[in-house]
Amino acid sequence: MQRIRLRYTKRGRLRFTSHRDFQRAFERALRRAEVPMAYSAGFSPHPKVSYANAAPTGTGSEAEYLEIQLAEARDPEKLRALLDESLPEGLDVIESVEARTSGLADRLQASVWEIRLDQVAQADAERAAAAFLEADTVEVERRTKNGLRTFDARAAVARLEVLPPRADRPGDAGCAILRLVVRHLTPAVRPDDVLSGLRATADLAPPVPAAVTRLAQGLLDEESGTVTDPLAPDREAVQAAPTTAAELTAAMAPGGSA
Repeated sequence: MQRIRLRYTKRGRLRFTSHRDFQRAFERALRRAEVPMAYSAGFSPHPKVSYANAAPTGTGSEAEYLEIQLAEARDPEKLRALLDESLPEGLDVIESVEARTSGLADRLQASVWEIRLDQVAQADAERAAAAFLEADTVEVERRTKNGLRTFDARAAVARLEVLPPRADRPGDAGCAILRLVVRHLTPAVRPDDVLSGLRATADLAPPVPAAVTRLAQGLLDEESGTVTDPLAPDREAVQAAPTTAAELTAAMAPGGSA
């Protein structure tokens, strides 16, 4: 049974799709692309798809991940192209790799987020970010299905900075761009929780809703505050493995590379 890991996006208007909406769209795409899926046992079999740490509804993302199990082996790149063609524009499958390692979900330790604050001066954003980082704790409230919950948003933020305007993005004028790295803790701290924390510590209240995009997620380097590609171990394992019968025979022979 072959396992394939996919990276996909939520762009444009499709950022407003819920995780359930995406699941339905993806399962339709599997049928359209005639992917030979493996199915669960029981009275109501369903395709074996594992979703990992989906972004909140309303946020864009360049780094969503899932894993599928196939009943028959397929070329990962050809499979990616077929699925991408079968999904609506904005839900784009941009990477596919055969799973050669375990624990993809365990490698999703943190996310890199970009938050666009229109009509917010860069100086005000820098002042608010500094106040947030200087605080030992920043308590915020969020309404959950179990009622109002209070938790510390500061502990989850490994890095927070205000980016300078880019000359190649004229739309950046008149807005502040935040870049933050957030650990995946329990309870999960979301970008809107960090915005609530900026309001609490520095009274930063953007006049229009923020535009939020997840740029990456993966293993967190605590020293540098950077996030590494979670599919890199699988790509490295694929490159290191013999790809033909002749190579496999040579690797297993006495004195071979294995």
